[in-house]
Amino acid sequence: MITKKDDLEQIKKYFIENQEDKIQIKIAMSVCAKSSGSEKIYNYFLEEIKKKNLDIEIIPTGCMGFCYCEPTLKVVDPKSKEVKIIGEVTIEKSKNILDKIVKNEKIEGDVTPRVNEKRVSLLNCGDINPESFEAAISRGAYFSLENILTNFSRENIVDSVEKSGLRGRGGAGYPTGKKWRALYENKDEEKYIVCNADEGDPGAFMDRSILAGDPHLVLEGIIIGGYAVGAQEGIIYIRAEYPQAIDMLLKGIEDLKKHGILGNNIFGTNFSFNIELKYGAGAFVCGEETALIQSMEGKRGEPKAKPPYPVELGFRGKPTVVNNVETLANITRIFQNGVEWYRKIGTDKSPGTKIFALVGKIEKVGLVEVPLGTKLEDIIYKIGGGIKNGKKFKAVQTGGPSGGCLSDEDLNISVEYDELVKRGAMMGSGGLIVLDEDDCMVEMAKFYIGFSVGESCGKCTPCRIGTKRLYELLDKILSRNGEMKDLNLLEELSITVRRASLCGLGKSAPNPVLSTLKKFKNEYLEKIERR
Repeated sequence: MITKKDDLEQIKKYFIENQEDKIQIKIAMSVCAKSSGSEKIYNYFLEEIKKKNLDIEIIPTGCMGFCYCEPTLKVVDPKSKEVKIIGEVTIEKSKNILDKIVKNEKIEGDVTPRVNEKRVSLLNCGDINPESFEAAISRGAYFSLENILTNFSRENIVDSVEKSGLRGRGGAGYPTGKKWRALYENKDEEKYIVCNADEGDPGAFMDRSILAGDPHLVLEGIIIGGYAVGAQEGIIYIRAEYPQAIDMLLKGIEDLKKHGILGNNIFGTNFSFNIELKYGAGAFVCGEETALIQSMEGKRGEPKAKPPYPVELGFRGKPTVVNNVETLANITRIFQNGVEWYRKIGTDKSPGTKIFALVGKIEKVGLVEVPLGTKLEDIIYKIGGGIKNGKKFKAVQTGGPSGGCLSDEDLNISVEYDELVKRGAMMGSGGLIVLDEDDCMVEMAKFYIGFSVGESCGKCTPCRIGTKRLYELLDKILSRNGEMKDLNLLEELSITVRRASLCGLGKSAPNPVLSTLKKFKNEYLEKIERR
């Protein structure tokens, strides 16, 4: 049982000492890596090392972020601390790597590390075994929690989160400290903190990658949040279709219970707390906090009118705060490194970093983390390697179905919450889908509206019927039967749906239509005028 800081120090020391002299081969075992054959590579190394009795440690890790060249691995030399990243690994490449290690020859990496990244939430992803409790401790897990429970009041924690300027990473960027303050000040004795892991945007895989690559980062954030707001229980609402992330969380929770970091009197204090998982069936609308709570209670996942907000009337009718995965990962980092450190990253109004799933017509598809305020052009060209096959950049869709399109006129903008909203887009959860000169923006708008039609819960008329009518209008234009009056109707109907819908799904569903009408109206006109 871990009851004090010294116990954590002992685990950390023992783990590091056992790794000091061994060459490490770290192999990405994320979903995209496994689908590209990383398990076969991992098993090959295990068999060969055992057969040849080599003093090499094989470490299965989460996503390294280089999804475009999976399977990927890192070779870490303990003496020089050199790290070589190798992509598109085959059995032949694996044989060559082992031969060079045995002969003490230099290994060359063929994947260039990203110098424009700033890894905060993804710091350990792709670098540690996510199933290893000891590996997490060796990277500082739960030291902050011990310090908080021993030395800080609840108000101190809420004050620190407010000062950090952390904004929710799951959508519109609402200040996290404000949410926590509202729940902390609620005098009800029964409270809940919920981690929203219902990541459902097409092309988005940020949250599940954190959970599958570094579950203890989020688990610690939940416990810190629970203590700060006075909750007795934390709940992770996660899609049942994310089995790898679920397995890592269950293993992490089991280890925490075994070592006394969950349960009664954590770290010898009077604070008791537990975490459980609740599974979603893949409904996009359940990413909205009131629909999520309804689903957690076993009801149909439909949003409720606000107010009252969940911090007033939430899970089981009790005050509840809902934060997304990346938000809670940032909480842990803030208390590991300090508020001042955090505020130096990003911009004054949007501190910290943001993780993006960079996908679409881009050379280097992958998971990237950059300081907020980074230029959009730098993300696409310096990190993403530019547009595939030498094609011309046309647009990038930010924020998934809830977001909007940015054109080449927007490449010089700083990627931060308020700036994106000014341009008719939004941060959303962090999907960046890059489109090239061959893509039709009317088709793109139709695709996202079609997604919203299918995902609407049907509770309110503007969303249920309005999105369907928008889809029909777009289909009419694409079928070369459109009329000029349809453009005015598209805009008017989009504004009505946005204003009159009950929840965020309906209110944001027309965004792809409005942003493409504004920035790519010529494509609509071509479909209508030239047929």
